[in-house]
Amino acid sequence: SHSYTGNPIGCAVALATLDIFRDDNVIESNRALSTCMAESVAHLADHPNVGDIRQHGMTLAVEMVKDKASKTPFPWQERRGIRVYQHALTRQALLRPLGNVVYFMPPYVITEEQIRHLGQVATEGIEIAVRD
Repeated sequence: SHSYTGNPIGCAVALATLDIFRDDNVIESNRALSTCMAESVAHLADHPNVGDIRQHGMTLAVEMVKDKASKTPFPWQERRGIRVYQHALTRQALLRPLGNVVYFMPPYVITEEQIRHLGQVATEGIEIAVRD
């Protein structure tokens, strides 16, 4: 195994990436995009099968639960997150399921329109996934 920490090509790529982050103001742009992400799923906070919505920057997670009041999870064997993922694929979107949690982890080049699409697709997928 090799970490490539001393590899001059790897170091040059890392420096070029830092230049892009500085020159293209990536962090500031991501602040606006992360706000759009939060807004795209905010309505799900009132959904009876959404136990939690959490976000850190450009990573957002929506947790589906069987009962909102008690936060009782769906049995893992029911694979509710996979149902959301499968629906998303039919709508040309990619969401990451981990158990009953659906993650948004978009590339930094995503547009606000595409984020709103992800929010809509996730909402549709959750409605499908929580049906018995």
